[in-house]
Amino acid sequence: MIKLVRITTVPISLHKLINGQANFMQKHGFEVHLLSAKGKEIKSIEAETKIKVKTFPYTREISPLTDMKALWLTYKYFRKLKPQIVHTHTPKAGIVGMLAAKFAGVPVRMHTVAGLPLMEASGIKRFILNSVERLTSWAATNIYPNSIALKAFMLQENLANKNKLKVIGYGSSNGINTSVFDKKLINKAKTSTALQIKPQEVVFCFVGRIVKDKGIDELLYAFDKLSKINKQAKLLLVGSQEKQLDPISNKSQYILEQNKQIISVGWQQDVRPFLAVADVFVFPSYREGFPNVVLQASAMQLPCIVSNINGCNEIIKNNVNGIIIPVKDKNILFDKMNMLLEDKIRRENLAKPARQMIIDKYEQKFVWQELLKEYKERLKDLRIERNRKQETGGKSKRLKD
Repeated sequence: MIKLVRITTVPISLHKLINGQANFMQKHGFEVHLLSAKGKEIKSIEAETKIKVKTFPYTREISPLTDMKALWLTYKYFRKLKPQIVHTHTPKAGIVGMLAAKFAGVPVRMHTVAGLPLMEASGIKRFILNSVERLTSWAATNIYPNSIALKAFMLQENLANKNKLKVIGYGSSNGINTSVFDKKLINKAKTSTALQIKPQEVVFCFVGRIVKDKGIDELLYAFDKLSKINKQAKLLLVGSQEKQLDPISNKSQYILEQNKQIISVGWQQDVRPFLAVADVFVFPSYREGFPNVVLQASAMQLPCIVSNINGCNEIIKNNVNGIIIPVKDKNILFDKMNMLLEDKIRRENLAKPARQMIIDKYEQKFVWQELLKEYKERLKDLRIERNRKQETGGKSKRLKD
C-alpha cells in the first residue's frame, strides 16, 4: 500500500485546509499519515479521521533552533516510515517537510502553496522569505500554487522551476462541499435573534483572522464611516485576533471596541449561521492563495466585495457575482459598501449566480478527484523512471504498491 504523509504547521490547518481528504485517499488505497504541531484541534481531527496525528515542534514563527530540531525529527520519522509521497501545506511545514523528505529519500515530494507572506514583506525579511520559498521548491519534486494568479506570481518572482509548477483543477486547496454550505440548511431567524439583528438591518460579514493583512484596518475605517451615516448597517466579524503576529492599528482597535454597530463573535467552528444572516460578504485581504471563505460565502449565495488579489479575483467576477476593489483602498471600499447598502436590487442581482458558479468549478469532490489523479500520475512517472534505471543497469528498485 502506498504511504502518503500530509503535513501542516498547525493542526487547525489540517482541519481547515484539507478536511476530508485523508479519508478520501484512504478509500482509494492510500495509507495516510498526518503530521502537525501540538494543538487543541488534534483530538477532533483524530475523532473525525480515525487517524492518529503525529506531532512535531513546528512553529509559524522563525525559530532556528526549534526549526532544526523539527527538521531532524521529521527526517528520522521519514527514514523509519519510508513513505512514497510527502505532501505539505503552509510555509513552515513546507520548508521543514520538503527538506526532511528530500534528505530521507522520499521519491514524491509535493508542496501546496496557499498564499505567500512575502507578498507583503520588504527588505531583509523579503529576502529571507524569498530564499525559504526557493529552498522549499528546490527540495520538492512538485509545487502546487492553489490559484492561477499565484502560479504566475511564482514564475515572475522566480520562486520555482516552471516544470515543477501546476494548479490542481481550477484552483483551491480543498474545494467546498456545497451540500454543506447551503443557506437552506440554516435557521437564519435563530441566529438573527441571538445576535439581536433586526429584519431591516443590512449586515456586512467578514470571516477570517482579525489582523492587518486581512484588510481589517481598511474595513473598520470604511464601516465606521458608513455606520455614522446609516444606522441600519451592521458589521459582523467572525474570527480571532492575533495581536502578537499581525496586529491591527490602535485606531482600528478603538473602532472595534467602541462602535456599537459592530458585532464581533470571535473564532467559530461553524461559520454558516453567520454567513446566513449576512447580506454582503466583505474580504479586503492584502494577499491570499485561494481563500476558502470567499468560496463559502459565495456558496451561501452572498454577493462579495473582495480585493484584487490572487484567488479572490478568480472566484469573483467583477459585477457578476461580486465587486472587486483595489488592495488597501479604504475609500473605494467605503463607496462599494455604501452602494450595496443602499441598493437591495443590486445585492440580489449579484447574489443570484454566486452559488452556481462555485458548484461548476470548485465542488469539493471534483478537487479531490483531481488531486487523486495527480498522485497517481506522479507515482506512474516514478515507476517509469525506476523501470528505466533498472533497464539501464541502475540500482533503483521497482516501486511496490
